[in-house]
Amino acid sequence: MTVDILFVQGGGRDVHDQWDARLVARLKKELGPGYSVRYPRMPDEADPHYPPWRDALRNEVADLQDGVLLIGHSIGGAILIHTLADQLPRRKLGGVFLIATPFIGDGGWPSDEISSKSNLADHLPADVPFFLYHGTHDEVVPFEHLRLYESAMPHALARPLDGADHQLNGDLSCVAQDIFALKLRG
Repeated sequence: MTVDILFVQGGGRDVHDQWDARLVARLKKELGPGYSVRYPRMPDEADPHYPPWRDALRNEVADLQDGVLLIGHSIGGAILIHTLADQLPRRKLGGVFLIATPFIGDGGWPSDEISSKSNLADHLPADVPFFLYHGTHDEVVPFEHLRLYESAMPHALARPLDGADHQLNGDLSCVAQDIFALKLRG
């Protein structure tokens, strides 16, 4: 049986093809067979907005099987986690992985479109494992955002990555290891 993975890109001009495609390729290589990684292009990637990305994510998840793993990079991760907090999908989730994700709210980034939730854990399923990855040398999203997520989601497993940049230096082996560990538990 193949495990479905939905990888949500970050925002910015040509991010889908020029930047995050490399992360997806690396993840596929790390995981090998048995995993199907879906990598849709999000609407107007150069100027991401919550409502159209939220709607696109809901449609994508609806097309996948129970046990789907959701991975969000950068603003894609922020939109992903808030989409889940606003309305859980009908699909049973196998795990959620946030990479270099900006925290929306007090101490993080402001948003006119996303409601700040200081305690995201109250809005998320307790039986789904959540993982947070953030490099100490992230030049786009300050490393302190990881600490904000740790406070808002105390049940999540945080992985601070020493020396890693916003793209985790192109190395998603830590994400793949956590995915393998989930499969062993399941």
